Amino acid sequence: MMLPSLPPIVTIMQTRTGSSRLPAKVLMPLAGKPLFVQQVKRVQAAALCGMVVVATTTDNTDDVIENICIEEGFHCFRGHPTDLLDRHYQAALYYEASVVVKIPSDCPLIDPGIIDQVIGDYIIHQEQYDFVSNLHPATWPDGNDVEIMPIRVLEEAWQNAGKIFEREHTTPYIWERPEKYRIGNTVMPGGKDHSMVHRFTIDYIEDYHFIKAVYDELYATNHLFTCDDIITLLEQRNDIFNINHRFAGINWYRNHFDELKTVTPSQTKNMEQVS
Repeated sequence: MMLPSLPPIVTIMQTRTGSSRLPAKVLMPLAGKPLFVQQVKRVQAAALCGMVVVATTTDNTDDVIENICIEEGFHCFRGHPTDLLDRHYQAALYYEASVVVKIPSDCPLIDPGIIDQVIGDYIIHQEQYDFVSNLHPATWPDGNDVEIMPIRVLEEAWQNAGKIFEREHTTPYIWERPEKYRIGNTVMPGGKDHSMVHRFTIDYIEDYHFIKAVYDELYATNHLFTCDDIITLLEQRNDIFNINHRFAGINWYRNHFDELKTVTPSQTKNMEQVS
């Protein structure tokens, strides 16, 4: 099926070394490269992602991110250290985006095919939706986060978002206002929901050990192994599945239930639930 034409897409991957839970996680080695480099290559493999930009901070500690981007030939933008909404918006303006895709740098196992599904859904329904993601509600394994919106919607959020978590997480101002914005969601085929079962993201050292184990098993034979490939591996290898399984379902929502209107407690776990 031929997709309708679309103005320029810029995919922005926010990346920094200053993670509080797992410092410099984006620089941890995967198959001979820093973790974020391997993720950029997976994002670039998506047919619909347009220009891919690594958006890091102006902190001196993130000079290393810019230097690696130069070595790898990646586009790199440096912006506000903590106001992610401003960093995304300024990067989008700098690269003259008409449509902006947001992907965090803690998703080194992200499937290019899933990226294309979300962007494709937006392209097909661009007259019907102001924002499309695969997160509201999530069904894919955590670590396949894709959000897409036109620049006008991102600009409205940038102008109007006043709460700290809205600035820190870029898009809550949009998806928390379904009465104002038309919200679309891409789900796993066949009614599947692995969002609370599988954890492909990185926040803890166990996550890194899990991701590295997956790379060690799959990367040599197929650099662009898929989400289905990972799930098949985990069905065969409980030892890998169990490395970080106790953290499955832990996400940032848990700290903001007093502020979020469209997220329920069933969409996250508290650390007290981690056994």
